Amino acid sequence: MRKAFATALLPFLLTVFEAHAAPAVLATIKPVHSLVAAVMAGAGTPELLIQGAQSEHSYALKPSDAEKIGRARIVFEIGPDLETYLAGPLATLAARADIVVLEHAPGVRLLAARRGGLWEDGSDPNDGPTDPHLWLDPQNAIAMTRAIAAALVKADPAHGGLYAANRDRAVAALTALQQAIAADLTPLRARHYLVFHDAYHYFEKRFGLTPAGTVTVAPDRPVGPRRVEMLRDAILSGKIDCVFREPQFSPRLVDTLVEGSHAKIGVLDPLGADLVPGAELYPQLLHDLAQSLTACLGKKP
Repeated sequence: MRKAFATALLPFLLTVFEAHAAPAVLATIKPVHSLVAAVMAGAGTPELLIQGAQSEHSYALKPSDAEKIGRARIVFEIGPDLETYLAGPLATLAARADIVVLEHAPGVRLLAARRGGLWEDGSDPNDGPTDPHLWLDPQNAIAMTRAIAAALVKADPAHGGLYAANRDRAVAALTALQQAIAADLTPLRARHYLVFHDAYHYFEKRFGLTPAGTVTVAPDRPVGPRRVEMLRDAILSGKIDCVFREPQFSPRLVDTLVEGSHAKIGVLDPLGADLVPGAELYPQLLHDLAQSLTACLGKKP
């Protein structure tokens, strides 16, 4: 009799569970996935599109990605300035999904991309299209977190209170993280360095850093011999304290640039290539950026 009762009750319990289950959520890159995971904690777990150390600039969708897009009911992306490969698949595979473009979230501050090479006059050469690496400003991350929570509350009001509470905790933690990083990086504001590609504008602007330039505008574009010579001259002259490479790309060019100089080599990672996806990834990502800058710039070579 108990077995018969349990068997009869099972469909009802499954219906109740499904009614209160969080919607299927997909986030495109690790930092966005981390912010979404923090808001969804206790209600569900978002899926991640770009796994591992793959670059967001040269990503090609796989059949398994199409399946993820097809079952998603909410998709969180930075926007067409970053995920250029997604416009078509979202239109065909995610017709029933809500697409949340975070670069349009209220409170997000957008910056222009900068030209490649040296910025010898110390100016901020904002002469390009929108820089899509907006998650590296923690104030933007706070605005994105609020937009993520709003979208989730709208789609899943049964968990609205949980999403709001998680949002508030995440915003408080991000605020404290920004204050801690600002204190750590203030002594480095006058130090000059090169980054591999122009992914750190938002981070540098937020914390008042003064990069000397970038090796390349985008990592999928080759660097010409004239720029290599110009960068080498600046490095050999002692004007550059550190050159930062990125784990997603070959270190060969950076090794060539610093050969024979006193400049140090550091590693900056804008995506968290080696970090485990989840709610803790985003704060760890920013902490690691600050630590890498401090390690390479903290003392004169």
